[in-house]
Amino acid sequence: MKHIFRRLQLIGPLLAIIATTATIAAIAAAGAQPAPLQDKPFAEHRIALQLSDSDPKKQGLVISIAYNLLKAYDPDKIAIEVVTFGPGIDLLRPENGNRKLVESLVAQGVRFDICLNTVDTIERETGHRPDIIPAATPVQVGVGQILTLTENGYTLVRP
Repeated sequence: MKHIFRRLQLIGPLLAIIATTATIAAIAAAGAQPAPLQDKPFAEHRIALQLSDSDPKKQGLVISIAYNLLKAYDPDKIAIEVVTFGPGIDLLRPENGNRKLVESLVAQGVRFDICLNTVDTIERETGHRPDIIPAATPVQVGVGQILTLTENGYTLVRP
């Protein structure tokens, strides 16, 4: 019987610590702010643009949206990340007619991600790695990047 009382005496404080820790974690999560980009620490707006097909009209629309957002908001106050995967990576090939526009947007702080899983698949299927413009930022999993961005306060837009 003494052993049971001794265990109960130990369990009570332990449960109190667990409850306190859970409460602190809940309060911290409720007040959590989106993680700022390193190069845009003062961004008040965060947009992730998804491009997953090679339709030239959709490529043009993504580029147009990015330019319009830069015009509507102070470029330091908005973070724009274009995530390309699947056939959408065609936007980031050197021969794409939108290359100069993409490079101009990158110079203004827009980030263009390219899914390395897609690049690896193309290499497996064709025997060679596709050429990609140097302005592209490689990410291992395009959809995973979208998930990470949305979990950190980005609004996903799929034109």
